[in-house]
Formats: sequence, structure tokens, C-alpha cells
Amino acid sequence: MNNGKETALVIGMNGGFGGATARALAARGFSIRALARRPPKSAAGNTEWISGDAMNVADVLAASRGAQVIVHAANPAGYRNWRGLALPMLANTIAAAKHSGATIVFPGNVYNYSPDDGPLFSEDSPQNPRTRKGAIRVEMEGMLSTTRRDGVRVIIVRAGDFFGPGAHSSWFEQGMVKPGKPITKVVYPGAFAVGHAWAYLPDLAETVARLVMRRAEFAAFETFHFAGHSLPRGGEMAETICDVAGIPHTRVGSFPWWAIGALSPFVEMFREMREMRYLWQRDVRLDNRKLIEVLGVEPHTALADAVRESLHVLGIVTADGELGQAA
Repeated sequence: MNNGKETALVIGMNGGFGGATARALAARGFSIRALARRPPKSAAGNTEWISGDAMNVADVLAASRGAQVIVHAANPAGYRNWRGLALPMLANTIAAAKHSGATIVFPGNVYNYSPDDGPLFSEDSPQNPRTRKGAIRVEMEGMLSTTRRDGVRVIIVRAGDFFGPGAHSSWFEQGMVKPGKPITKVVYPGAFAVGHAWAYLPDLAETVARLVMRRAEFAAFETFHFAGHSLPRGGEMAETICDVAGIPHTRVGSFPWWAIGALSPFVEMFREMREMRYLWQRDVRLDNRKLIEVLGVEPHTALADAVRESLHVLGIVTADGELGQAA
């Protein structure tokens, strides 16, 4: 029962984008339904958990009944088997949207673009991916684009690297700092002078929720670019972490790409990481002028505040900015 509320089905609720978007939609009165192979035994909040597999079209169809929005936030873990998992899961979401009439919300990323065409990319920029994963992302967006012929509505919101509460598989959490420990150094994966696009998840989710609330105004297929913290000098992120943590900028070290290269023949995840290294070597940022025209403003938390909260939820600093375990 949804008591007259609109319902959003979230596929990938345990991921950063799915969870953050669910919270933002719930704040606007949506009933939240989540599809998971292993629903939590004691779930907090008012989420309705449905047992099922995003790879099983019957499960997705059943979970989507009565939903007005489907947030497709499912993503193969650890970069593994994208073609074998990502495409079938999206096809099942599309089938469910055709059946239920729901609008699909899909998180895009910058993999679709070649730095040679940049550095600033709009929704109309050519998509010339440099990697296998980029080609798959282009193919996925192509699948979504063709659904308009069947009356399916789609909103793609493209953003840079996630950070913030819930961004568990992010470069910020897994590469730059160590959760649960005081900061003694910060690891930065790229060249300091090269620009980099970051998306603070609470800001991104708030943006998605505002777009969802206005979805009736849009064409059947719409893409919006979220600029987020689009840093012309990417090293500013590492320096801001140092400033918030109270350590000197000299504590910033480089990421051991040499080790990733040496181990990539033996570890699939390292092979996939190595393929994406170019995003730390070349500037790829997103032009949000279309988004601003629609919303008037892009939700934006100051970088220092966003970093402070990100470190806090990782148990690295307290709410007062002191080093140590978060309460």
C-alpha cells in the first residue's frame, strides 16, 4: 500500500547513487521500494524491500508494479563483467518500464567521452569512448534512447566521480583515504594540474529528485549534466582533504599505478582500473548549463563542507572536524 503516494522502485539501493536518490525522493513524499537478492532482515526507515534479482526479468516486472519511477542504479561490482551483467540488467528495467509506464532514472558518467573532444562536455557533445567500458555505457544509453518509440520516459543525469555518504566504491574512499583511521597522508591518483569532475552524492541526489518532480515537463528522453565539484586543478581535492584534516599539503602522495600495472595480468579489477587511468591524466568535465536553465540552480555544497562530511561518515573526522572515529 502506498496511501496515494507515488512509488519509486530503486534497483541498486545498496549503492551510493541508489541510496542517496531514494532518500531524496522519500523526502518529497515518494514511497520507496527496493529490489535486492538479499533484503536486510531489519531495514531502517520506510523502504519496502522486495526479494529478487535484477538479472531476472520476472523479478523486475513484479517489483515494478504500481511504480511511477524506476531508479536504475545497479552496477557490476568491481568493474567485473560489465557486458555480461550491465546490459541484461538494463534490458530488464526497460521491460519493466514498458509494462508499468514508469520513468527510468539512470546515472550517466564520463566514460562516454574522449578527452580529445574536451575538456568541457555538454549533452550534445560527441560520444567517442576510449575504453571497453565506455563503449558499453554508450550502448546502454542507446538502449534507453530507443525506448522512446515505445512510450518509455527516461532521465539520464551524468556526473563525475562520486564522493560523500554511501559512495563505498569510490576513488575518494578506496583510493585517497583510509576509512576508520586518522589521516596521516592523502593519496591522489592523478596529475595535480589536470582537471577532474567530482559529484557529492547528496547534491547529486537532490538534483535528481528535483528533476523527477518536473518530469512531466520533459521530452521522453532527456539528459542533464551535473557539474558538481568540477575542479580545473584536480589536486585541489587532495589539498582540501589535508586542510579539513589539519595536515600539511606535503602529506599528499601519488597513487601506485606501477603496482596496478604489474598486477593487472593477474587481477581483473586492476586491469579494469588501469583502463580508466586516462581520466586522471586528461581533463574531462561537464557543462551544466542545460540543468541550470531547467532548475535555476544546481544544488551545491561547498567543497570543504562536503569533504568534512565525507570524512566524518568514514570515521576519519568528527562533526567538529577533529581527527578520530565519528560518533
